[in-house]
Amino acid sequence: MDAVRRRAWLVVACALLAAVCAGVLAPMAFSALSTGGAVATDTEAMRARRQAERLGVPSPDLLLTVSQRPGGEREPSVRDSATAMTETLAGQRDVKAVWSAETTGDTWLRSKDGRTLLVAVRLKGTDKERKQAAPAVVAAARSAVPRMQVEPSGEVWANREIDETIERDLSRAELLAAPVLFVVLVFAYGSVVSALLPVVVAALAIGCTIPVLALLAQVVDVSRVAVNAASAIGFGLAVDYSLFLLARVREETLRGGDLHTALAAARRSSGRSVAFSAAAVTVCLATALLVPVPMLRALSLAGTVVTVLAALVALTVLPAGLRLLGPRAQAWDPLARWRRARTGDGSRFWHRTTTTVTARPLLAGGLAVLLLALLAAPFTHAQLGIVDERTLPSSAPAAAAAERVRAEFTAPPERLLTAVVTGPQATDGAPAYGDRLARVPGITGVHVARVAPSAEAVVLLAATAAAPGTPEADSAVRKVRQTPAPGSVAVGGRAAEVLDTADAVRGALPRCLLLLAVGLLALLGAFTRTLVAPLKALLVAAASLGASLGALVVLFQDGHGSAVLGHFTATGTLDASTLLFVLFIALALSVDYEVFLLGRIREEYDRCGDNRTSIIEGVARTGRLMTSAAAAVAISTAAMAASHVALLKFIGIGVALGALVDAVLVRGVLVPAVMAALGPANWWAPARTRSPLLITTPVKKGES
Repeated sequence: MDAVRRRAWLVVACALLAAVCAGVLAPMAFSALSTGGAVATDTEAMRARRQAERLGVPSPDLLLTVSQRPGGEREPSVRDSATAMTETLAGQRDVKAVWSAETTGDTWLRSKDGRTLLVAVRLKGTDKERKQAAPAVVAAARSAVPRMQVEPSGEVWANREIDETIERDLSRAELLAAPVLFVVLVFAYGSVVSALLPVVVAALAIGCTIPVLALLAQVVDVSRVAVNAASAIGFGLAVDYSLFLLARVREETLRGGDLHTALAAARRSSGRSVAFSAAAVTVCLATALLVPVPMLRALSLAGTVVTVLAALVALTVLPAGLRLLGPRAQAWDPLARWRRARTGDGSRFWHRTTTTVTARPLLAGGLAVLLLALLAAPFTHAQLGIVDERTLPSSAPAAAAAERVRAEFTAPPERLLTAVVTGPQATDGAPAYGDRLARVPGITGVHVARVAPSAEAVVLLAATAAAPGTPEADSAVRKVRQTPAPGSVAVGGRAAEVLDTADAVRGALPRCLLLLAVGLLALLGAFTRTLVAPLKALLVAAASLGASLGALVVLFQDGHGSAVLGHFTATGTLDASTLLFVLFIALALSVDYEVFLLGRIREEYDRCGDNRTSIIEGVARTGRLMTSAAAAVAISTAAMAASHVALLKFIGIGVALGALVDAVLVRGVLVPAVMAALGPANWWAPARTRSPLLITTPVKKGES
């Protein structure tokens, strides 16, 4: 026993050392992370952007509107001010290119009434470097024309404001959620000391994830949003893993086992479930790496790293802490007088519920499927897009300035398509090609932005009537690409980037789902030693996901949640990266709960041999744990709904809905109904693959 305690102290000491190192490295780690990355890579739109930039027609990072101050002096003129600003910014170290209507003759950079001009700026460096340089450039622009009103907008400025708002809102969300979460954990774990253990597990896992992501950022783009995602995932999994391990230890001690025996039993049962759950969650998240969207890949990497670390910490530090705390781990239960006596027999509520469900499995299962189908129906009209400044509240400076540009200018830069034509006939055929583009439905104007005879290339800009992300804009992009050109043509612009990103996501999704299905079937098959149960698990998970995603379409794409969740701008689309991230997280939580439930039901089946009894006992012993874990995840993520950023609201509500629907309706009703209807077929496997499940019955006191 002394050797065991010495090893426990060593584990805790190593954990403390890792925490200190993570804390020291965290500031440097954050500086290595980037922003943006919502647009798919290696698409026609991105090729067009790069080609146009090489030919001297870059896409602007910053848009500066120049106008007279309300009630201010009329001198100098707006045109003179725009010229002065352009000359000043051209000399800035961080500015790669700057242009306006006065320097290019582009009338689209002049407002409809002529009182406001746009100065477009392209910055140097990476996404992160451009975002860092933006405030100094804006300050220089305002200093150049102190008597004029200068309002910044554009992709880089919006990303900067989004990041700053997210950081403030996440801190507020944590403060809102912390007291409620702690009460839930105390209720679930039965003592204040035990409730602190999953917090320690989560803190270690999340804290160590940040330096790992910083190392990965040296090789691939890792967004700062990924850290926020890792925090949500890490906390949820830490609660799950800790809760199931602690509950099993408590159950074994209530049966008369000492702490050493209880920990051994928990390691063989719940510990095995934790390992398989972490592997399954990793498979769910790792498949997102197939989608060529940098932000989604960063979210996937963050989720994968924090999942592995959460399982590792739960399986090492948590048992070590329990060994050192001993009986003190159950100390100070402020709710003791209101609790029923613990017998280790599970929840009476879930026992009665599952008994009722399994008595009429077809009726109960049919009603659950009908409800899930109704919730999933709106997902059939989901429209994919990419995030922009409209994720901020309409009162935010970046959003308000962008809306002004859309309202006052005939062809806002976000509605311009860039057609880059290359080939021997490109320059001679440009006028006729421009005429053909002008006749394309949805195109309101075309002009030649650059002719490069030496490079045999020409760049044309075409203005669209519809906003990016709408079906009308998508149609315009496709028709422009189908228009005969005097050479090879690549079409870019914001609308093209949105369309190509959505197409890239849809194109990669079948491969993702196939790999996901194969990986989960293999893992769940190895876990249960059956073929039917894994297939059932995937079908049930699909039903659960559909319900959550359908609700998100109603709330965010259609805008019906604006009044309830705090007013936000419904764009009519859902960000492709965020939608897939929520999908994979919800699936990961579904598989997580499925592993623990199936493991316990199979254990009971091996003990009694009766299918219905094993279902009732398995759900009764895990129902309260899963609902407590789901409640903790829902509270921690739903607090994001208080954010001013619609993107955070979407992630928080999406994960919360997925956790609650799956833990209550799916695991509490649909899974028991389906398993009861299948009967012994749940555990069928080909004869050559049958082998005893590696879950042992509870170890009695005195056994090793």
